Formats: sequence, C-alpha cells, structure tokens
Amino acid sequence: MGEFSRDEIEREYANYRAVAARAGASGDWSQWADLFTEDAVYVEHLYGRFEGREAIRAWIISTMAEFPNNEMTEFPADWWVIDEERGWVVCAVWNRMKDLGNGTVYQAINWSQLTYAGDGRWSYEEDIYNVTEFADAVGAYLAARNASKP
Repeated sequence: MGEFSRDEIEREYANYRAVAARAGASGDWSQWADLFTEDAVYVEHLYGRFEGREAIRAWIISTMAEFPNNEMTEFPADWWVIDEERGWVVCAVWNRMKDLGNGTVYQAINWSQLTYAGDGRWSYEEDIYNVTEFADAVGAYLAARNASKP
C-alpha cells in the first residue's frame, strides 16, 4: 500500500476535476494552480516544463487567456486509473470547445499522469496528446464558429 489511500486519491482527483470545471467556466485558472504543491513539476509537451506552483500558475493563466485556448471551457474526464502504490492518477481528459449550438462537439483528448502529494495537492502532472488532433479539432471549431457569424 502506498502513502495515501485509494479513497483519498479518488476524492482529491474528484476535487481536481471540479476545480478544472470551475476554472474552465469562469476563466479563473489561479484556483486550479492552487491544487499543486509549491515545488510541483508540470510537463506539457508543447509548452515545456514548469517548475513550482507559481510557474505553473503564470503559464496556465496566460495560456488559457489566449485565443483559441480561451474557447476551451470544459474538461471532462473520459476515464482514469488510480495506482495507489505510486499515488498516481492516469487519465484521459477531453479538451472541449464552447458549445456553438449546432449539435457538434468540438474536442480533442489528452492523457495525463498526476502524482498525489497529500493535503489535496499534486506534485507532478504530465500531459501527452496528439498535436495534429488538437489542431484539427480547433480548426473545425473555428470554421463552424466563423460560418455561424453574420
């Protein structure tokens, strides 16, 4: 058995998802950055490696404020697995664009590995995704968005 119980990791991952949902809806990503330890490491294969909560905060706030990232407002988890021994959550998360009301969902998936550090904080996250799939999803969304404008 690991340092933290499966129940604690599951509960805190549910909180992580809830905070991400609030951040996506409000655009306030600072609350999401607060979920990380002061010395956390975040690896994002397109943007780079961020060391420390404040570096993660600066990156996520600026990145999610930029177009078209600010059009991604929902991040539902498709599935997740908890490795209690390591304190890991491995998950697949949809990055979903705003609803255009045309019946189409515009989204792309990423796989993440998070390491739980206790006290509701995460010490590591790494996101892996196919950049081409993201570009295709965003391109289709933008084409539909532009086509719907008068």
